[in-house]
Amino acid sequence: MGDSKGSLLNFPLLKSIGDLSVFKDNGEYGILGAVVVGILIPVLLSALFMGKKRVKVRGVPVEVGGEAGYTIRNARKTELVEVPWDGATTVAALFQQSCKRYSRNQFLGTRKLISKEFVTSKDGRKFEKLHFGDYEWQTYGEVFHRVCNFASGIVKLGHDVDSHAAIFSDTRAEWLITLQGCFRQNITVVTIYASLGEDALIHSLNETQVSTLICDSKQLKKLYAISSRLTSIQNIIYFEDDGEVKDTASGNLSKWTVASFSEVEKLGKESPIDPNLPSKHGIAVIMYTSGSTGLPKGVMITHGNIVATTAAVMTVIPNLGSKDVYLGYLPLAHVFELAAESVLSAAGCAIGYGSALTLTDTSNKVKKGTKGDASALQPTILTAVPAILDRVRDGVLKKVEEKGGLAKNLFDTCIQSPTSFCQRKLIRFVLCGGAPLSGESQQFINICMGAPIGQGYGLTETFAGAAFSEWDDNTVGRVGPPLPCCYIKLVSWEEGGYMTLDKPMPRGEIVVGGFSVTSGYYKNEEKTNELFKVDEKGMHWFYTGDIGQFHHDGCLEIIDRKKDIVKLQHGEYISLGKVEAALSSSNYLDNIMVYADPFHNYCVALIVPSHQVLEGWAQQAGIEYKNFAELCGKAETVSEVQQSLSKVAKAAKLDKFEVPAKIKLLPDAWTPESGLVTAALKIKREQLKVKFKDELQKLYECSI
Repeated sequence: MGDSKGSLLNFPLLKSIGDLSVFKDNGEYGILGAVVVGILIPVLLSALFMGKKRVKVRGVPVEVGGEAGYTIRNARKTELVEVPWDGATTVAALFQQSCKRYSRNQFLGTRKLISKEFVTSKDGRKFEKLHFGDYEWQTYGEVFHRVCNFASGIVKLGHDVDSHAAIFSDTRAEWLITLQGCFRQNITVVTIYASLGEDALIHSLNETQVSTLICDSKQLKKLYAISSRLTSIQNIIYFEDDGEVKDTASGNLSKWTVASFSEVEKLGKESPIDPNLPSKHGIAVIMYTSGSTGLPKGVMITHGNIVATTAAVMTVIPNLGSKDVYLGYLPLAHVFELAAESVLSAAGCAIGYGSALTLTDTSNKVKKGTKGDASALQPTILTAVPAILDRVRDGVLKKVEEKGGLAKNLFDTCIQSPTSFCQRKLIRFVLCGGAPLSGESQQFINICMGAPIGQGYGLTETFAGAAFSEWDDNTVGRVGPPLPCCYIKLVSWEEGGYMTLDKPMPRGEIVVGGFSVTSGYYKNEEKTNELFKVDEKGMHWFYTGDIGQFHHDGCLEIIDRKKDIVKLQHGEYISLGKVEAALSSSNYLDNIMVYADPFHNYCVALIVPSHQVLEGWAQQAGIEYKNFAELCGKAETVSEVQQSLSKVAKAAKLDKFEVPAKIKLLPDAWTPESGLVTAALKIKREQLKVKFKDELQKLYECSI
């Protein structure tokens, strides 16, 4: 999303805050007037007339089968929701009905690339800059015709419908068309991150015996390099991109049948064949988990799973429909984005595609003077992972700090209010998922945007369908009640000290049961039997490994994770995820991994510091350095960051043993491409421990 935390501030919905246009440099009277009119008056009126709110019951206890525990269902539905409407039992049927219902409405939008150029920075590095035009749209009816053409074309090309196809591409309109085309021929699709490394890519394709691979044209060189290690590929279909030379790519891949996406569409249009529609129990997608705790596992997701989550989320987002515009930029190979687009397409929304590197006016790949995707599209609905929202918050606060004075004091006071001061409101709903969102960031973004954040909790194993906070819930730090498609049960975990009889709230491992729970892991019966259970009534349950607690209104809060808990030398338990979440509020941090060796009585941490914040401190402190790596290695730099962590830890009321006694500052960012974080920007703990084994060992070598 850019190197600096402030790079997202040109997002339209945050521009008035990021530029602090409510705090114009026009004297104290102008500042005070803007704040009083925009913030203080609504706050005072709200306090006078709202009074004390009654607590709304959002989830209620229910008796279910399976292992004993404390179970909650959504308060609005007595029976679990399975479909959005009659006849939509599969993704193929749901999509066909939506396209018929909204045939003339805008559906998929893509920006026209006008030009690309390379600019050279002061240090000699070259950066690609793109000049985009406006969005060009296809209607639901037009997209459905393309889906039908691709469905016929892939079979005519020679794909065996009893074998798997894989999509290995960045998010784009053709990705969704390919997926729906495969579904019309009952072809199971394997989804693969475009950033996946060679070994993981080979493992995914060979394990699932993919015979047809659909990819970006830029991936062709990578496929050529590993072609001798791929055992089942027969056909390659590539999306055409500007500047790619078809003949060269095809020549390198002569061992396979290679065709462009448009050629396959044309083949299907000229020789249409009847659809071979799936059943609700059929496997729609084998989606590989992001692998934050080890090698990725292929989750088998049925058509019924996707439809159930879609139906449930449609009941949660208010007034969702054809007037809404959605910006799609997260990886469609991630369950969060695929679930979101399934919901939006079922509701008749318009989906405009962008990318993380072209999202805002100041994004890395956007040519100066060109609008970013968000400015050009002006979406009403947005998805974001917590890491992005945390960066937005940090960037805005930095701007406020720079202003100082009365502006800062008023901002700090008013940000505690639930009343919005962002008058140029575009976004009306934000879907947040992929990782826990801090209460501070949720409250901050909620107020600044003037739009509710629907914070969701789910996993690939539940097709993102578990819990979802409701639009009128202003509380923070929670993920809402169970979605209407499932139950959520807490099961006591005695070893960790989390029990369903705990007061004031029941606590335990989160177990999800219902229509969104998937079929298990592909060719991994041992892990499937360990984490998936079927009760005496035939209901499927998934044991998440996450620890939660239920509030009195039936809303779930995630408080820990079993795999993140380490017992120290003197018997204290430390939750690594909890400590990382608390320390992440330090302005110096871009990323952090806390590590605890059970043979010691303290923890340590690897930290990727914010370039902008750390270099700003160095300039003020008069620290001289040749490059950022040298700055990270200086003792005074480490000491400054350590002191910041101590202050944050004290505010978060962490115990002494939870505060890292030693830290190592690492100059290079952790990215999905490096394999050190997931596509949702969650750290991959095992991979980090392997890569930085020597650094972690050195942190423990010297006594403290």
